[in-house]
Amino acid sequence: MLDSNGYLLGVVNTQTDVTFEVSKAWPVGVIFSTGAGGGNDIQWCFSQVKGAVDDDVAEADIISTVEFNHSGELLATGDKGGRVVIFQQEQENKIQSHSRGEYNVYSTFQSHEPEFDYLKSLEIEEKINKIRWLPQKNAAQFLLSTNDKTIKLWKISERDKRPEGYNLKEEDGRYRDPTTVTTLRVPVFRPMDLMVEASPRRIFANAHTYHINSISINSDYETYLSADDLRINLWHLEITDRSFNIVDIKPANMEELTEVITAAEFHPNSCNTFVYSSSKGTIRLCDMRASALCDRHSKLFEEPEDPSNRSFFSEIISSISDVKFSHSGRYMMTRDYLSVKIWDLNMENRPVETYQCRHDWVLQ
Repeated sequence: MLDSNGYLLGVVNTQTDVTFEVSKAWPVGVIFSTGAGGGNDIQWCFSQVKGAVDDDVAEADIISTVEFNHSGELLATGDKGGRVVIFQQEQENKIQSHSRGEYNVYSTFQSHEPEFDYLKSLEIEEKINKIRWLPQKNAAQFLLSTNDKTIKLWKISERDKRPEGYNLKEEDGRYRDPTTVTTLRVPVFRPMDLMVEASPRRIFANAHTYHINSISINSDYETYLSADDLRINLWHLEITDRSFNIVDIKPANMEELTEVITAAEFHPNSCNTFVYSSSKGTIRLCDMRASALCDRHSKLFEEPEDPSNRSFFSEIISSISDVKFSHSGRYMMTRDYLSVKIWDLNMENRPVETYQCRHDWVLQ
């Protein structure tokens, strides 16, 4: 979950009831787990701290995004230095689903490097904006990571055996002279220390003029969307050289611009449905079956503003920073500057629940 400044407050693993909370100022991950309390109360227990708590922290080490995979076994974190660190839950804790999960480092790799757009004289940061896991289909894991301009598909695989006994190659990799081969050997696999490899499988670039703020995997697991401030594009996971623009709110005259896209998310069950939120505090639900360009929404979710509470900061605090669907797809959760709201897709005029979020540090 993000606050209105884009700072990550936490992400919940619904498989194991574990919450990962990220500090606003430090590269620290605090993992909490839940347990049954008296009655229906939920008791939160401190579990782990991931990262340094020193006062002298490098800017590149600050965590910018976190994401659990679908099983809750893996937790990926991205930082401002373009690195992705993956934590894995220990084997003994997987058996007891309600025990406190211990997560340890599984793999670390450099996802993005700083770049420079020479046409626009613009420096592109390596900071990871979003990470999204794909459902696991074989022994390997796949995830999407993005910075401001480029999206990458990564394959995370394990290797615990190595081949030995080549006929035309020495053990150190040098090739042998075929004329010196007098016997035929059958190569065999020998056990080795576990090695986790991260390799880029696809690179999706050159499709966004503005900074990417969201990526979301479709329920068909073949396509995904990426959103920037003014446009949303639809990609196929196997095609890197083109995408389809499905939302474009850029006005002909930029002086008439009144809002920007802040987040976008696919419906978990309907592959034709997605929502996107705006800086005005509205959420639009779109159906791709209606038209190729979803310039007209199917539903608009907006809470009426009380005129007596309007102030200079009203538009700022109403800006939505993140939106998520429930697993059933019936509800969605939005986060603005001061609250978390739960919406029923069948009721557009107001949320069914509103939870206020304290911001004591703003008042200090």
